[in-house]
Amino acid sequence: MNRNKNNSRMARTTESEPETKTTDAYRLIENEDKPPDIKYEKENSWVAGVQMFVSFLLAGFGMVAASLLLDVVQHWDVFTKVSEVYILVPALLGLKGNLEMTLASRLSTHAHLGHLDTSLGSLVMGNLCLIQCQAVLVGFLAAMAAVAMGWIPEGEFDIHHASLLCASSVLTASMASFVLGLIMIGVIVVSKKMNINPDNIATPIAASLGDLTTLALLSWIASVLYKSLGTSLILPSIIIIVGALLVPVCGYIAWSNDFTRQALDEGWVPVVSAMVISSAGGLILDHTVSIYTGIAVYQLVINGIGGNMVAVHASRLSTQLHTGQKEGSVIGSTTKLLLLMVIPGQLIFIYTIGYLRAGHTSTTPTFILIYMSAAMLQVFLLLTISHYMVAWMWKMGMDPDNSAIPYLTALGDLLGTALLGVAFSILYAIGDKDSDLGD
Repeated sequence: MNRNKNNSRMARTTESEPETKTTDAYRLIENEDKPPDIKYEKENSWVAGVQMFVSFLLAGFGMVAASLLLDVVQHWDVFTKVSEVYILVPALLGLKGNLEMTLASRLSTHAHLGHLDTSLGSLVMGNLCLIQCQAVLVGFLAAMAAVAMGWIPEGEFDIHHASLLCASSVLTASMASFVLGLIMIGVIVVSKKMNINPDNIATPIAASLGDLTTLALLSWIASVLYKSLGTSLILPSIIIIVGALLVPVCGYIAWSNDFTRQALDEGWVPVVSAMVISSAGGLILDHTVSIYTGIAVYQLVINGIGGNMVAVHASRLSTQLHTGQKEGSVIGSTTKLLLLMVIPGQLIFIYTIGYLRAGHTSTTPTFILIYMSAAMLQVFLLLTISHYMVAWMWKMGMDPDNSAIPYLTALGDLLGTALLGVAFSILYAIGDKDSDLGD
């Protein structure tokens, strides 16, 4: 098989002759190792820092916008009468976010390898079909999880609620993937033309647009389908059947495409595993929220920023490996930049939360110090894990563009939630007790 050949090629590679590609997805159609017109120039650290920080701010404000939107739509009839829709939101947003971020990472690597100039049509078709196939199955999986979580406690199964959830989730995932896929392709093409490194901006933009777009579509579609709830199952059934037919068609096109075959093969386990890891974080959050009411809004911030930073780190490292650059040439400075961005980024969002009166915990100097310590430790651990995980996947013949980000963002949720719980426990223990710290 091609992967075995790739592994044997990699084993024979020496330090003086760096391996540039180990996967079929990044090999040029003519089987050339590297297009001769690509030049790898050293990136200015300050320019990279500005690009990353601006994209983090956009991602953060997109996250805040999604939170405000959820605060509005949670009072709609479909959310109050079909409570499983609310259960569906975090699962669907998390799974869809991983698909969009891995797409951004893959396309960023292709941009650096010059494939956008030589094979743009094939890349667009293959990746749009790939994420369509993944999104429909992921949407169905998320809906089944929501149905189970709503059904088991009450012991009653409602076929109308189940059909509404499945149809809403599948149609939302399909539409969001198509729209966001086109946007991400456009962002990366434009960034390359403007001499902006897509690794610095693509994954945070994917995260920010993904949550807001997916939540808006889910709310609208579920609300429309709710109007026919209890009278007919025809419309939801049609949506589910069309989605089921899309999966094999789009899957076949993605499998036939050299650029997406390996992603179709490798992309499932990381996404599903990430859902399991995130669920563990959800259990911790459920426990801590019952004790410290003010923790919920900060959980969104610490997990969002941590996830975006480690996604950029993994995307840049994967690109370096694919393009044959030395591992330590830029990653060291990137790690320092990302750690330095934690403090101003978190401060901006802490005070934004306070200004919008979205949080209930007083932003005392003690709170800021302990919260920042938790955020810094989370990002440090994530960047360290990212370095070793991406390198290990590369050595094992896996493409980190397809596999690393779901694991890392899920670990970010788990670490962020756990460390935030510890931070609030310390604040309570040392006497910084406002109403949300249990006093």
